[in-house]
Amino acid sequence: MQEKNISFNNFEQCIKCTVCTAYCPVVAVNPAYPGPKQAGPDGERLRLKNKWFFDENLKYCMNCKRCEVACPSGVKVADLIHSARRRFSRATPDLRDMMLANTDLMGKLARPFAPVVNAVISTKPAKAVMDVMLDIDRNRTFPKYQSKGFEKWFRKEAEASQSEYSHKVAFYHGCSTEYQQPEVGRAFVQVMNAVGYGVQLLDEKCCGVAMISNGLWNGAERHARHNVKVFEKAVSEGLPIVGVSSTCIFTMRDEYPDVLAVDNSKVRGSITLAEKFLFELVDSGKVKLVFKEDYRARIAYHVPCHMEKLGWSIFTKALIGMIPGATFSVLDSGCCGIAGTYGFKKENYKYSQEIGKPVFEAIKAIAPDFVCSECETCKWQIEMSTGYTVKNPILILAEALDLEATAAANRK
Repeated sequence: MQEKNISFNNFEQCIKCTVCTAYCPVVAVNPAYPGPKQAGPDGERLRLKNKWFFDENLKYCMNCKRCEVACPSGVKVADLIHSARRRFSRATPDLRDMMLANTDLMGKLARPFAPVVNAVISTKPAKAVMDVMLDIDRNRTFPKYQSKGFEKWFRKEAEASQSEYSHKVAFYHGCSTEYQQPEVGRAFVQVMNAVGYGVQLLDEKCCGVAMISNGLWNGAERHARHNVKVFEKAVSEGLPIVGVSSTCIFTMRDEYPDVLAVDNSKVRGSITLAEKFLFELVDSGKVKLVFKEDYRARIAYHVPCHMEKLGWSIFTKALIGMIPGATFSVLDSGCCGIAGTYGFKKENYKYSQEIGKPVFEAIKAIAPDFVCSECETCKWQIEMSTGYTVKNPILILAEALDLEATAAANRK
Protein backbone atom coordinates (compact mmCIF):
# COMPACT_ATOMS: atom_id res chain seq x y z
CA MET A 1 0.00 0.00 0.00
CA GLN A 2 1.37 3.42 -0.95
CA GLU A 3 2.45 5.72 1.86
CA LYS A 4 0.65 8.96 2.54
CA ASN A 5 2.09 11.96 0.75
CA ILE A 6 4.06 13.15 3.77
CA SER A 7 7.62 12.85 5.02
CA PHE A 8 8.83 12.72 8.61
CA ASN A 9 12.01 14.57 7.66
CA ASN A 10 13.03 18.14 6.92
CA PHE A 11 14.25 17.18 3.46
CA GLU A 12 12.97 20.45 1.94
CA GLN A 13 15.74 22.25 3.84
CA CYS A 14 18.26 20.61 1.50
CA ILE A 15 20.00 23.41 -0.45
CA LYS A 16 21.45 20.97 -3.03
CA CYS A 17 25.05 21.86 -2.17
CA THR A 18 26.08 18.17 -2.45
CA VAL A 19 28.53 18.47 0.47
CA CYS A 20 26.95 15.26 1.81
CA THR A 21 28.02 13.44 -1.35
CA ALA A 22 31.54 14.84 -1.05
CA TYR A 23 31.83 13.42 2.46
CA CYS A 24 30.20 10.06 1.69
CA PRO A 25 32.78 7.24 1.93
CA VAL A 26 30.72 4.88 -0.24
CA VAL A 27 30.34 7.15 -3.28
CA ALA A 28 34.11 7.23 -3.76
CA VAL A 29 34.41 3.45 -4.12
CA ASN A 30 31.04 2.05 -5.26
CA PRO A 31 29.47 3.43 -8.47
CA ALA A 32 26.24 1.50 -7.83
CA TYR A 33 25.37 3.71 -4.87
CA PRO A 34 23.56 6.91 -5.98
CA GLY A 35 24.95 8.97 -3.11
CA PRO A 36 23.27 10.57 -0.08
CA LYS A 37 21.81 13.63 -1.83
CA GLN A 38 20.15 11.61 -4.58
CA ALA A 39 19.19 8.72 -2.28
CA GLY A 40 18.04 11.02 0.52
CA PRO A 41 16.26 14.35 -0.09
CA ASP A 42 16.12 14.09 -3.90
CA GLY A 43 14.82 10.53 -3.75
CA GLU A 44 12.27 11.40 -1.07
CA ARG A 45 10.61 13.93 -3.35
CA LEU A 46 10.08 11.19 -5.93
CA ARG A 47 9.12 8.47 -3.46
CA LEU A 48 6.37 10.66 -2.04
CA LYS A 49 4.85 10.75 -5.51
CA ASN A 50 5.20 7.04 -6.18
CA LYS A 51 6.83 4.27 -4.16
CA TRP A 52 8.17 2.66 -7.34
CA PHE A 53 10.84 5.35 -7.47
CA PHE A 54 12.56 3.52 -4.59
CA ASP A 55 16.03 2.24 -5.55
CA GLU A 56 17.21 -1.01 -3.96
CA ASN A 57 20.79 0.24 -4.25
CA LEU A 58 20.11 2.30 -1.14
CA LYS A 59 21.23 -0.87 0.66
CA TYR A 60 24.82 0.26 0.01
CA CYS A 61 24.43 3.17 2.44
CA MET A 62 26.60 2.38 5.48
CA ASN A 63 24.54 4.58 7.81
CA CYS A 64 27.81 6.13 8.98
CA LYS A 65 26.03 9.52 9.31
CA ARG A 66 28.92 11.45 7.78
CA CYS A 67 26.44 13.05 5.39
CA GLU A 68 24.45 14.35 8.35
CA VAL A 69 27.56 15.64 10.11
CA ALA A 70 28.53 17.52 6.93
CA CYS A 71 25.06 18.89 6.05
CA PRO A 72 24.92 22.68 6.68
CA SER A 73 21.12 22.57 6.86
CA GLY A 74 20.74 19.78 9.41
CA VAL A 75 18.88 17.46 7.04
CA LYS A 76 18.70 13.91 8.41
CA VAL A 77 19.93 12.42 5.16
CA ALA A 78 20.78 8.90 6.34
CA ASP A 79 17.53 8.68 8.30
CA LEU A 80 15.66 9.44 5.08
CA ILE A 81 17.52 6.65 3.32
CA HIS A 82 16.91 3.99 5.95
CA SER A 83 13.32 4.99 6.56
CA ALA A 84 12.79 4.61 2.82
CA ARG A 85 14.36 1.16 2.98
CA ARG A 86 11.93 0.24 5.72
CA ARG A 87 8.89 1.55 3.87
CA PHE A 88 9.60 0.54 0.31
CA SER A 89 12.26 -2.16 -0.02
CA ARG A 90 10.99 -5.43 -1.49
CA ALA A 91 14.13 -7.31 -0.50
CA THR A 92 13.76 -9.84 2.31
CA PRO A 93 16.55 -10.75 4.75
CA ASP A 94 18.21 -14.06 3.92
CA LEU A 95 19.86 -16.53 6.32
CA ARG A 96 23.11 -14.56 6.33
CA ASP A 97 21.36 -11.31 7.19
CA MET A 98 19.41 -12.93 10.00
CA MET A 99 22.56 -14.51 11.44
CA LEU A 100 24.47 -11.22 11.34
CA ALA A 101 21.54 -9.26 12.75
CA ASN A 102 20.69 -11.51 15.70
CA THR A 103 23.81 -10.82 17.73
CA ASP A 104 22.34 -11.94 21.05
CA LEU A 105 21.05 -15.24 19.65
CA MET A 106 24.31 -16.04 17.88
CA GLY A 107 26.26 -15.21 21.03
CA LYS A 108 24.12 -17.50 23.17
CA LEU A 109 24.45 -20.35 20.67
CA ALA A 110 28.22 -19.94 20.35
CA ARG A 111 29.12 -19.46 24.02
CA PRO A 112 28.89 -23.10 25.21
CA PHE A 113 31.20 -24.13 22.38
CA ALA A 114 33.28 -20.95 22.17
CA PRO A 115 36.75 -22.54 21.78
CA VAL A 116 35.48 -24.88 19.05
CA VAL A 117 33.50 -22.16 17.29
CA ASN A 118 36.48 -19.78 17.33
CA ALA A 119 38.79 -22.47 15.98
CA VAL A 120 36.43 -23.57 13.21
CA ILE A 121 35.43 -20.13 11.85
CA SER A 122 39.09 -19.12 11.63
CA THR A 123 40.00 -21.98 9.27
CA LYS A 124 40.23 -21.55 5.50
CA PRO A 125 37.77 -24.38 4.71
CA ALA A 126 35.10 -22.88 7.00
CA LYS A 127 35.64 -19.44 5.51
CA ALA A 128 35.37 -20.88 2.02
CA VAL A 129 32.05 -22.54 2.90
CA MET A 130 30.67 -19.32 4.39
CA ASP A 131 31.84 -17.43 1.31
CA VAL A 132 29.99 -19.77 -1.05
CA MET A 133 26.94 -20.65 1.04
CA LEU A 134 26.32 -17.45 3.01
CA ASP A 135 28.10 -14.73 1.00
CA ILE A 136 30.24 -13.82 4.00
CA ASP A 137 33.59 -12.87 2.52
CA ARG A 138 36.33 -15.45 3.07
CA ASN A 139 38.84 -12.72 3.90
CA ARG A 140 36.86 -11.47 6.90
CA THR A 141 38.17 -12.28 10.37
CA PHE A 142 35.50 -12.91 13.01
CA PRO A 143 35.73 -11.64 16.59
CA LYS A 144 36.30 -14.40 19.13
CA TYR A 145 33.52 -15.50 21.46
CA GLN A 146 34.27 -15.87 25.16
CA SER A 147 33.17 -18.88 27.22
CA LYS A 148 32.43 -16.71 30.25
CA GLY A 149 30.36 -13.60 29.70
CA PHE A 150 30.32 -10.29 31.51
CA GLU A 151 26.96 -10.77 33.24
CA LYS A 152 28.06 -14.05 34.86
CA TRP A 153 31.23 -12.39 36.16
CA PHE A 154 29.23 -9.45 37.49
CA ARG A 155 26.69 -11.60 39.32
CA LYS A 156 29.43 -13.71 40.88
CA GLU A 157 32.18 -11.18 41.58
CA ALA A 158 30.77 -7.67 41.74
CA GLU A 159 27.01 -7.43 42.25
CA ALA A 160 26.97 -7.88 46.03
CA SER A 161 29.35 -4.98 46.64
CA GLN A 162 27.42 -2.44 44.51
CA SER A 163 24.98 -1.71 47.34
CA GLU A 164 27.83 -0.07 49.26
CA TYR A 165 27.74 2.97 46.96
CA SER A 166 25.31 5.84 47.51
CA HIS A 167 25.54 6.91 43.86
CA LYS A 168 24.67 4.44 41.10
CA VAL A 169 24.45 4.13 37.33
CA ALA A 170 22.48 1.72 35.16
CA PHE A 171 24.95 0.01 32.84
CA TYR A 172 23.96 -0.85 29.28
CA HIS A 173 26.81 -3.18 28.35
CA GLY A 174 25.66 -4.46 24.94
CA CYS A 175 26.31 -7.64 22.95
CA SER A 176 30.02 -7.19 22.34
CA THR A 177 30.81 -6.74 26.03
CA GLU A 178 28.69 -9.76 26.91
CA TYR A 179 29.97 -12.20 24.29
CA GLN A 180 33.33 -10.97 22.99
CA GLN A 181 34.84 -8.36 25.34
CA PRO A 182 33.80 -9.00 28.95
CA GLU A 183 37.01 -7.24 30.02
CA VAL A 184 35.46 -3.94 28.91
CA GLY A 185 32.52 -4.48 31.26
CA ARG A 186 34.84 -5.41 34.11
CA ALA A 187 36.88 -2.26 33.46
CA PHE A 188 33.73 -0.13 33.54
CA VAL A 189 32.72 -1.54 36.93
CA GLN A 190 36.22 -1.04 38.31
CA VAL A 191 36.41 2.57 37.17
CA MET A 192 32.90 3.46 38.33
CA ASN A 193 33.51 1.89 41.72
CA ALA A 194 36.82 3.72 42.04
CA VAL A 195 35.09 7.09 41.56
CA GLY A 196 32.37 6.16 44.05
CA TYR A 197 29.56 4.91 41.82
CA GLY A 198 27.85 1.55 42.04
CA VAL A 199 26.72 -0.29 38.92
CA GLN A 200 23.31 -1.81 38.27
CA LEU A 201 22.64 -4.05 35.27
CA LEU A 202 19.58 -3.72 33.09
CA ASP A 203 17.20 -6.29 31.62
CA GLU A 204 18.50 -5.15 28.25
CA LYS A 205 18.19 -6.38 24.70
CA CYS A 206 20.54 -5.71 21.79
CA CYS A 207 20.28 -2.06 20.75
CA GLY A 208 19.03 -3.26 17.35
CA VAL A 209 21.55 -1.54 15.09
CA ALA A 210 22.45 -4.79 13.30
CA MET A 211 18.76 -5.48 12.71
CA ILE A 212 18.31 -2.01 11.21
CA SER A 213 21.27 -2.56 8.89
CA ASN A 214 19.95 -5.95 7.74
CA GLY A 215 16.30 -5.03 7.31
CA LEU A 216 14.85 -6.83 10.33
CA TRP A 217 12.70 -3.83 11.14
CA ASN A 218 10.11 -5.51 13.35
CA GLY A 219 12.80 -7.11 15.50
CA ALA A 220 14.63 -3.81 15.85
CA GLU A 221 11.42 -2.06 16.88
CA ARG A 222 10.63 -4.74 19.47
CA HIS A 223 14.08 -4.38 20.98
CA ALA A 224 13.76 -0.61 21.00
CA ARG A 225 10.40 -0.65 22.78
CA HIS A 226 11.70 -3.14 25.35
CA ASN A 227 14.82 -1.09 26.07
CA VAL A 228 12.94 2.19 26.33
CA LYS A 229 10.54 0.64 28.85
CA VAL A 230 13.47 -0.69 30.91
CA PHE A 231 15.24 2.68 30.70
CA GLU A 232 12.13 4.54 31.85
CA LYS A 233 12.07 2.45 35.01
CA ALA A 234 15.75 3.10 35.69
CA VAL A 235 15.42 6.84 35.06
CA SER A 236 12.41 7.00 37.38
CA GLU A 237 14.74 5.64 40.06
CA GLY A 238 17.23 8.40 39.37
CA LEU A 239 19.73 6.30 37.42
CA PRO A 240 21.51 7.54 34.30
CA ILE A 241 21.88 4.98 31.49
CA VAL A 242 25.60 4.65 30.76
CA GLY A 243 27.18 2.54 28.01
CA VAL A 244 30.60 1.80 26.54
CA SER A 245 29.76 1.44 22.83
CA SER A 246 29.35 4.62 20.79
CA THR A 247 27.13 2.87 18.25
CA CYS A 248 24.81 1.37 20.87
CA ILE A 249 24.41 4.73 22.57
CA PHE A 250 23.87 6.57 19.30
CA THR A 251 21.30 4.03 18.13
CA MET A 252 19.28 4.18 21.34
CA ARG A 253 19.35 7.99 21.46
CA ASP A 254 18.75 8.85 17.81
CA GLU A 255 17.77 5.87 15.68
CA TYR A 256 14.92 4.80 17.93
CA PRO A 257 12.82 7.92 17.26
CA ASP A 258 14.16 8.87 13.81
CA VAL A 259 14.25 5.47 12.04
CA LEU A 260 12.11 3.14 14.15
CA ALA A 261 9.53 5.74 15.27
CA VAL A 262 9.91 4.64 18.89
CA ASP A 263 9.42 7.50 21.34
CA ASN A 264 12.36 7.75 23.74
CA SER A 265 11.80 11.37 24.75
CA LYS A 266 11.49 10.51 28.45
CA VAL A 267 14.90 8.86 28.57
CA ARG A 268 16.99 10.19 25.67
CA GLY A 269 18.71 12.84 27.79
CA SER A 270 19.68 10.19 30.34
CA ILE A 271 21.39 7.86 27.81
CA THR A 272 25.09 8.66 27.75
CA LEU A 273 28.54 7.26 27.04
CA ALA A 274 30.97 6.34 29.81
CA GLU A 275 33.59 8.86 28.71
CA LYS A 276 31.15 11.77 28.68
CA PHE A 277 29.68 10.76 32.04
CA LEU A 278 33.10 10.39 33.65
CA PHE A 279 34.54 13.60 32.19
CA GLU A 280 31.61 15.64 33.47
CA LEU A 281 32.16 14.24 36.96
CA VAL A 282 35.85 15.12 36.85
CA ASP A 283 35.31 18.52 35.26
CA SER A 284 32.74 19.48 37.89
CA GLY A 285 35.12 18.51 40.69
CA LYS A 286 32.83 15.77 41.97
CA VAL A 287 35.45 13.04 41.48
CA LYS A 288 39.22 12.79 41.20
CA LEU A 289 41.37 10.49 39.08
CA VAL A 290 44.74 9.27 40.28
CA PHE A 291 46.97 7.73 37.61
CA LYS A 292 49.83 5.27 37.93
CA GLU A 293 53.21 6.95 37.88
CA ASP A 294 54.79 4.22 35.77
CA TYR A 295 52.10 3.93 33.07
CA ARG A 296 53.46 4.57 29.58
CA ALA A 297 51.74 4.19 26.22
CA ARG A 298 51.72 5.64 22.71
CA ILE A 299 48.05 5.74 21.71
CA ALA A 300 46.37 6.54 18.38
CA TYR A 301 42.72 7.57 18.62
CA HIS A 302 40.31 6.55 15.85
CA VAL A 303 37.04 8.43 16.24
CA PRO A 304 34.15 6.15 15.12
CA CYS A 305 31.62 7.61 12.69
CA HIS A 306 28.77 7.48 15.19
CA MET A 307 31.00 9.19 17.74
CA GLU A 308 31.45 11.97 15.18
CA LYS A 309 27.67 12.24 14.89
CA LEU A 310 27.25 12.36 18.67
CA GLY A 311 29.95 15.04 18.86
CA TRP A 312 31.38 13.47 22.00
CA SER A 313 34.96 12.63 21.01
CA ILE A 314 36.08 15.71 22.95
CA PHE A 315 35.37 13.84 26.19
CA THR A 316 37.52 10.85 25.26
CA LYS A 317 40.32 13.16 24.09
CA ALA A 318 40.19 15.05 27.38
CA LEU A 319 40.17 11.94 29.57
CA ILE A 320 42.96 10.09 27.77
CA GLY A 321 44.87 13.37 27.62
CA MET A 322 44.88 13.43 31.43
CA ILE A 323 47.06 10.31 31.60
CA PRO A 324 50.56 11.65 32.39
CA GLY A 325 52.42 8.80 30.72
CA ALA A 326 50.38 8.65 27.53
CA THR A 327 51.30 10.08 24.15
CA PHE A 328 47.98 10.61 22.43
CA SER A 329 47.62 11.10 18.66
CA VAL A 330 44.20 11.77 17.14
CA LEU A 331 43.87 10.33 13.63
CA ASP A 332 42.36 12.43 10.86
CA SER A 333 38.63 11.90 10.65
CA GLY A 334 37.86 8.89 8.49
CA CYS A 335 35.61 5.84 8.29
CA CYS A 336 37.25 2.46 8.95
CA GLY A 337 34.82 0.90 6.46
CA ILE A 338 33.20 -1.92 8.43
CA ALA A 339 29.92 -0.22 9.45
CA GLY A 340 28.83 -3.03 11.76
CA THR A 341 27.85 -6.05 9.67
CA TYR A 342 28.28 -4.19 6.34
CA GLY A 343 31.92 -5.19 5.90
CA PHE A 344 31.22 -8.89 6.54
CA LYS A 345 29.13 -9.21 3.39
CA LYS A 346 30.81 -10.49 0.26
CA GLU A 347 29.30 -7.81 -1.95
CA ASN A 348 30.62 -5.06 0.35
CA TYR A 349 33.98 -6.43 1.50
CA LYS A 350 36.11 -4.83 -1.23
CA TYR A 351 34.45 -1.45 -0.74
CA SER A 352 34.81 -1.78 3.03
CA GLN A 353 38.57 -2.27 2.77
CA GLU A 354 38.99 0.54 0.24
CA ILE A 355 37.08 2.94 2.48
CA GLY A 356 39.20 2.04 5.50
CA LYS A 357 42.57 2.15 3.72
CA PRO A 358 43.46 5.76 4.71
CA VAL A 359 42.75 4.93 8.37
CA PHE A 360 44.86 1.77 8.20
CA GLU A 361 47.77 3.62 6.58
CA ALA A 362 47.61 6.43 9.15
CA ILE A 363 47.77 3.95 12.03
CA LYS A 364 50.73 2.13 10.50
CA ALA A 365 52.54 5.44 9.95
CA ILE A 366 52.16 6.38 13.63
CA ALA A 367 53.04 2.86 14.83
CA PRO A 368 51.36 3.25 18.25
CA ASP A 369 51.43 0.74 21.08
CA PHE A 370 47.69 0.36 20.47
CA VAL A 371 44.64 2.17 19.07
CA CYS A 372 41.82 3.71 21.10
CA SER A 373 38.22 3.53 19.84
CA GLU A 374 34.75 3.38 21.37
CA CYS A 375 33.27 1.16 18.66
CA GLU A 376 33.63 -2.62 18.82
CA THR A 377 33.23 -3.16 15.08
CA CYS A 378 35.89 -0.51 14.35
CA LYS A 379 38.07 -2.61 16.66
CA TRP A 380 37.46 -5.75 14.59
CA GLN A 381 38.16 -3.97 11.30
CA ILE A 382 41.32 -2.18 12.43
CA GLU A 383 42.79 -5.20 14.18
CA MET A 384 42.19 -7.38 11.12
CA SER A 385 43.53 -4.82 8.66
CA THR A 386 46.52 -3.42 10.55
CA GLY A 387 47.55 -5.97 13.17
CA TYR A 388 47.38 -3.31 15.91
CA THR A 389 45.37 -3.95 19.07
CA VAL A 390 42.37 -1.67 19.62
CA LYS A 391 41.16 -0.86 23.13
CA ASN A 392 37.98 0.77 24.40
CA PRO A 393 38.78 4.04 26.27
CA ILE A 394 37.30 2.70 29.53
CA LEU A 395 39.72 -0.23 29.36
CA ILE A 396 42.64 2.15 28.85
CA LEU A 397 41.53 4.20 31.85
CA ALA A 398 41.22 1.08 34.03
CA GLU A 399 44.78 0.13 33.08
CA ALA A 400 46.19 3.64 33.57
CA LEU A 401 44.43 4.51 36.83
CA ASP A 402 45.69 3.65 40.26
CA LEU A 403 42.30 2.28 41.21
CA GLU A 404 42.99 2.00 44.93
CA ALA A 405 44.34 5.54 45.15
CA THR A 406 41.45 6.84 43.07
CA ALA A 407 38.95 5.08 45.35
CA ALA A 408 40.64 6.57 48.42
CA ALA A 409 40.56 10.05 46.88
CA ASN A 410 36.82 9.74 46.21
CA ARG A 411 35.79 8.17 49.50
CA LYS A 412 33.29 10.39 51.30
